[in-house]
Amino acid sequence: MLIGVPKEIKNHEYRVGLTPASVKILTNAGHEVIVETNAGSGSGMLNDDYEKAGATIVENADAIFDRAEMVIKVKEPQASEWPKFKENQVIFTYLHLAPDHAQTQGLMDSKCIAIAYDTVTNPQGRLPLLAPMSEVAGRMSIQVGASALEKSKGGCGVLLGGVSGVEPANVVVIGGGFAGSNAIRMAMGLEANVTVIDNAPNTLAALQETYGPTLKTVISTPESIQEHLFTADLIVGSVLIPGASAPKLVTRETVKNMKPGAVMVDIAIDQGGCFETSRPTTHENPTYIEHDVVHYCVTNMPGAVPRTSTMALNHATLPFVLEIANKGYKQALLDNTHLRDGLNVCRGQLTIDAVAKEQGRDYVEAQVALA
Repeated sequence: MLIGVPKEIKNHEYRVGLTPASVKILTNAGHEVIVETNAGSGSGMLNDDYEKAGATIVENADAIFDRAEMVIKVKEPQASEWPKFKENQVIFTYLHLAPDHAQTQGLMDSKCIAIAYDTVTNPQGRLPLLAPMSEVAGRMSIQVGASALEKSKGGCGVLLGGVSGVEPANVVVIGGGFAGSNAIRMAMGLEANVTVIDNAPNTLAALQETYGPTLKTVISTPESIQEHLFTADLIVGSVLIPGASAPKLVTRETVKNMKPGAVMVDIAIDQGGCFETSRPTTHENPTYIEHDVVHYCVTNMPGAVPRTSTMALNHATLPFVLEIANKGYKQALLDNTHLRDGLNVCRGQLTIDAVAKEQGRDYVEAQVALA
């Protein structure tokens, strides 16, 4: 199979779809890989590295989209890319379609085969290709949140871990899943006061067992969220419903009554965000202030640490890339139900039920669309 890797064009997105090590594995398996010039430079992976691994360097993205049978990306395709996709061309990347009507239509119009990292599953029902970036985003949320608490950034001027004789900051993590647990790990490592709010008692019990009584665990209700946010300095929203838009768990009214200079980091912003006051931001302009509260809602957080993120993502995606390349997309999707869960758009048909319901579109079962 001819596999193409374009350079990412989203604002300050420095990750790349394949590392040279992944390219080497693919070319050794008999596949051809073409890489846009300087596609990996932001991750410290140079054209020479790709050529030594067996790839061919091409001058622009058009050469990728014109020739490749499968395109490997990182972030969701941008509007300028949709018209370049071809019928039956595989696009394998993050999509986050639920809140993005325009992208959904663009992919359907192209009649491509769009497979989303964010909805591929594993036998445990988890999301193995979302997990590495959730880990990065969870850890980064405390890093960026601590910075945003500085007075010069609009924050209330609180040091996350405090100092001798001065209380540390109060951190509230909404959602104790993979991203949330990593946020907890970082916040507790910096000696903040940490509370996690989740609607699953078993999740809270597991976190309590891991971190002990220092971690405060709370069952999620509208009242408990409101109560704990009023005293919080840093709030991390890490709620996920696979394939669907994130629920708005923090109301505008709650934000209005929070501490001036508190900071909210919305990891769920790719899926529409879990705060009513959230709107997407970029690494170039990562924060804004609304109701005297600092909001950090960057839609590609892991792009800020591209080398770590690219390598972690490739470790997870490469087996699926190989399976598609070796078998062809149709056979690979029919054989592997977990990979098939990642099929979002197939030749103009929407094959993910959560997105169809969210956007009021017709849904077609993946196996039917493939047939």
